[in-house]
Amino acid sequence: MNTVASGDPRIEDVRVTEDEIVAHLADGRVIRVPLAWSWRLAEATPAQRANFRLIGTGQGVHWPDLDEDISVEGMLHGTPARRPTPGRPAIAPRTRRHAPPNKRMQPTRKGAARG
Repeated sequence: MNTVASGDPRIEDVRVTEDEIVAHLADGRVIRVPLAWSWRLAEATPAQRANFRLIGTGQGVHWPDLDEDISVEGMLHGTPARRPTPGRPAIAPRTRRHAPPNKRMQPTRKGAARG
């Protein structure tokens, strides 16, 4: 299936300037978003910004030196990356529901040595 023919946006090339992230799409559009949308790229060196690879057939961009991913959909819909709050994990931990113990899994005393 051809992604361009299906209407799905696809990045062909990207560059990061001092102020913005510029993505050239396969259909001829150019998306420009503020560099501040990616705090990792904003704080990166020019060499780190230049080291990227396209994800899939252009659905996004990955910067391995920075562990940063930006999708074409995120750029089109205006989704900036949030900087983690100091002292808090970047991803909120999941809360666990405590289920009643499974009695079949409880250790038994059958065959225990007698003293």
